[in-house]
Amino acid sequence: MPSDVERAREFGATLDFGRTTGDYRRYRPGFPQAFFDSLAARGWLRSGQAALDLATGTGAVARGLARAGATVTAADIAGELMHVADALDDAADVKVRYVRAPAEDTGLPAASFDLVTVGQAWHWFDRPRAAAEVRRLLRPGGRVVIAHFDWIPLPGTVAAATEALILKHNPRWPLAGGNGVYPTWLRDLAEAGFAAIETFSFDLDVPFTHVQWQGRVRASAPIQGSLSTEEVATFDAELQTLLRARFATEPLQVLHRCWAASGLAP
Repeated sequence: MPSDVERAREFGATLDFGRTTGDYRRYRPGFPQAFFDSLAARGWLRSGQAALDLATGTGAVARGLARAGATVTAADIAGELMHVADALDDAADVKVRYVRAPAEDTGLPAASFDLVTVGQAWHWFDRPRAAAEVRRLLRPGGRVVIAHFDWIPLPGTVAAATEALILKHNPRWPLAGGNGVYPTWLRDLAEAGFAAIETFSFDLDVPFTHVQWQGRVRASAPIQGSLSTEEVATFDAELQTLLRARFATEPLQVLHRCWAASGLAP
């Protein structure tokens, strides 16, 4: 029987995040500033670094790195999302270089980055190949940071109720019920030869109106990334009914966990 990690990768092979572009831009909050502050406080993010953000999506992590003074390249296979990222960069007055490439084979020069980040995407990769590619791309002593920012579906919460509804409409989704911590990624880094492996995490509540939460959930892998337009509309109507019936008070306060794993290239 496939493991949860294997099922996640198989599920990821069927996704089309290009279909999420509109809602992704408006409603996915990206990583909080506290994440970038944590990287800087540890000395992992510094002005002048050459940084690469893999599976960048709409560039939320890449922009955070650029705001901290890094020179940033970002890669993704979804050209539609990177087009949005470019426009968001202009609005934020930051510069990021975008390339269309998979994480496992970027085509970028070896030993050309001080920092490689992966936000909310490691589970979709061919992880051994991606880890080897990251090690190739990093200079000696360079750092990889694999990070997640997940809602936490504690019993009785809107996140748990939403996940139950997602599974009703897309029972193939392999990531329900998570706790926002990914110990398997530590083994990935160790097997690829990374050293000084460590983690950090913190929790915070994120406020959402009903409209914002519906948009956030629509822009997720198991909904717009997987379902037809008609199926998405049916799901969205049921989520709206659920929110009005069980979670009427706005804004919703949705517990999230930010977790990161890091290692150094030899």
